[in-house]
Amino acid sequence: MKILITGTTSGIGKAIAEKFLNSGHTVVGLDILESSIENKNYTHIVANITDTALPEIEGVNILINNAGVQDSGKDIEINLKGTINVTEKYAFREEIKSVLFIASASGQTGAEFPEYAASKGGMIAYMKNVALRLAEYGATSNSLSPGGVMTKSNSHVIDNPELWQAVMNETLLPKWASAEEIAEWAYFMTVTNKSMTAQDILVDNGESAKSNFVW
Repeated sequence: MKILITGTTSGIGKAIAEKFLNSGHTVVGLDILESSIENKNYTHIVANITDTALPEIEGVNILINNAGVQDSGKDIEINLKGTINVTEKYAFREEIKSVLFIASASGQTGAEFPEYAASKGGMIAYMKNVALRLAEYGATSNSLSPGGVMTKSNSHVIDNPELWQAVMNETLLPKWASAEEIAEWAYFMTVTNKSMTAQDILVDNGESAKSNFVW
């Protein structure tokens, strides 16, 4: 199948692209930066998801909206409006099989930065709207909401023993997911899954479930 993934130069997006490539799919990556992925089945396009004139990409079977920023001053413009821009451009076609949104646990809990949480919460709501409209194509639309993930963008927490311990104290399973594990979830939700749609899946090692009971 032909997979279009936004934000493939690093972190979760790169891991997802590599998972699909290693599984024999054709992948198109769309990012504002150049990519280091070298694979004959990979095509990289340098573009901004907020551009009104996105490039034409034919035959997209799976769309994975991963590109995003955090506490940038443009979180809503990029994470939400940019994602809507991409989805409206590429999703509503006869050949589409699945659309996946990489949201965030913040979209459920409201934690982290205000505009970031709002952008991810809006993405989850928009995912459900897309599911309603994709149903006529027999396609699924879901979102995946990771908690902490072991990526370079989170290094300021990972590399700080005091901050890391504080996070682990609030997590039922005292660890964070790897980008490769999130990629496995993305593959399952778009390729293996045929019947779940309009759902947000939370993968946060139990951070949002932690309850400090005081009696």
